[in-house]
Amino acid sequence: MAESPLVAGVDSSTQSTKAVLCRAADGAVVAEASAPHPDGTECHPDHWWDALQRVRELLGRADAVAVAAQQHGMVALDGAGRVVRPALLWNDTRSAPQARALVEESGGPRRWAERTGSVPLASFTVAKLRWMAEHEPDNARRTERVMLPHDWLTLRLGAREPVTDRGDASGTGYWSPATGAYLPDLLRTALGHDAEPPRVAAPGERVGETAWGAALGSGTGDNMGAALGLGLEPGDVVVSIGTSGTVFAVADEPAADPSGLVAGFADATGRFLPLVCTLNAARVLSAAAAMTGAALDELSALALAAEPGSGGVTLLPYLDGERTPDRPDATGVLAGLTTSNARRENVARAAVEALLCSLADAVDHLAAQGGVRPRRTLLIGGGARSAAVRALAPAILGTPVTVPEPAEYVALGAARQAAWALAGTPGPPAWPAPPATEHTADATDATEIRERYAALRDTAPQTRGSTP
Repeated sequence: MAESPLVAGVDSSTQSTKAVLCRAADGAVVAEASAPHPDGTECHPDHWWDALQRVRELLGRADAVAVAAQQHGMVALDGAGRVVRPALLWNDTRSAPQARALVEESGGPRRWAERTGSVPLASFTVAKLRWMAEHEPDNARRTERVMLPHDWLTLRLGAREPVTDRGDASGTGYWSPATGAYLPDLLRTALGHDAEPPRVAAPGERVGETAWGAALGSGTGDNMGAALGLGLEPGDVVVSIGTSGTVFAVADEPAADPSGLVAGFADATGRFLPLVCTLNAARVLSAAAAMTGAALDELSALALAAEPGSGGVTLLPYLDGERTPDRPDATGVLAGLTTSNARRENVARAAVEALLCSLADAVDHLAAQGGVRPRRTLLIGGGARSAAVRALAPAILGTPVTVPEPAEYVALGAARQAAWALAGTPGPPAWPAPPATEHTADATDATEIRERYAALRDTAPQTRGSTP
């Protein structure tokens, strides 16, 4: 019996390059490697390439390779293909004023949602191009091609031409998920002149060959890679609890939310990936641990020792402002404290309930604007390791909760895409679902918890130093 070909997936994230080597037949991981990236909100793409070379031995064993990378990053190239300036990354917020100006200049939020599926924020590539045009006009004039991080790496690995995919293109702010076409007028409005974006490859397309003869997949954005790695199907909602919170789901129809809360992304398979992002997630648990003088494991135990509803204590977890809802200057609020309920256990449980209520709001936005009908929730990220989060999530989120074992799901999704390109089949290979634990709600009714949270959310101060 012939051995299964091997495929490699790369996750080029803000912090590091992670690579997995898998069997193409079933996705079983046979090797992993990683290399760090420099810290910061901008990075020269050469650093990503250098990190990729540090995992080159693993990649060299693969019969096919694909790269998933952080969304939105602006890679500006001149006519000779040279990098004009360090890439502005998704987490660089200096372009927030430019995002607002672009929305106002080009038809308002509803028009942007209709055309691009999203209302651009500072993270979007289109806003970063406008920032460069205003603050670095010489660099803007030199820019003749605009790429994303995964596009640039795919080209360096051996793509026949500059190429991207639908998923990553949908985060630029100048491509339409609904029509599958670029919107060159929006790119021109941002940069000040025309520039060439990469061709959008078909899902599963083989776009080139590496120097060692491996097939090269088109690659995608990190959230789209995670969706592939988790094997999402319509009705699955992913709640990722990292430093920030991310809620996304596969949908059959494009989203167009004029409020800007739901980003109407495409996925890597030909469907769509509406997404909501919250600013505060796992850090809510860290802050509560600091307030109660507990380690994170102890915080979980404290929370589980309290009664549902935290004895009437409610936390609004907007500790560093918030993105969903859009309250950049808000602060956290702890309400309902009395002499009888001011206990560590109640504060700990209030933090877990607040985190989950905030994410449940995000799921509600997906259901309202993203055409999503949640049937189960997949809980991933560092916050999913909390026993209290796992126990309380089914009742507050309103669905059964699946917690997959920790894994490099973005890199696994890229590996699955590589296997798809190698096979040349109409759809991606049917890899087994990752090992997971299942959690269902007990008899606890979370309606009162969510209502009390919503009342605090809607009456709390909107900005620092303001009054209700």
